[in-house]
Amino acid sequence: MDILLDYFMAFAVGGILCVIAQLLIDKTALTPARILVAYVVAGVILGAVGFYEKLVEVAGAGATTPLTGFGFLISEGVREAVDKEGLIGVLKGPMTAASAGITAALVFGLLAALFFRDKRKK
Repeated sequence: MDILLDYFMAFAVGGILCVIAQLLIDKTALTPARILVAYVVAGVILGAVGFYEKLVEVAGAGATTPLTGFGFLISEGVREAVDKEGLIGVLKGPMTAASAGITAALVFGLLAALFFRDKRKK
């Protein structure tokens, strides 16, 4: 029964984040790019004040998968690297924390480009 609650919470939190983004797209003049940047910055800010970590404990992948989760990952990487290495950790922390996700995105993007062709309109 606990696993169903975990799935529900992940779905609910991830869904709420998506609904907020869709409302911003539909009801404001903000471009999708600005909304994406706002989500990453919100994740950094919420991670810095300690709220996002509690949200991740409750929602799991529903909180770590959206772009706010990427912002949280960056803030955690900076925090850990600064604790270990001092001021240089501000530069090294985000790259170390996000390197696996960035590498996966690049590799999968390359594979998709190699195996699939675009369908251009004529």
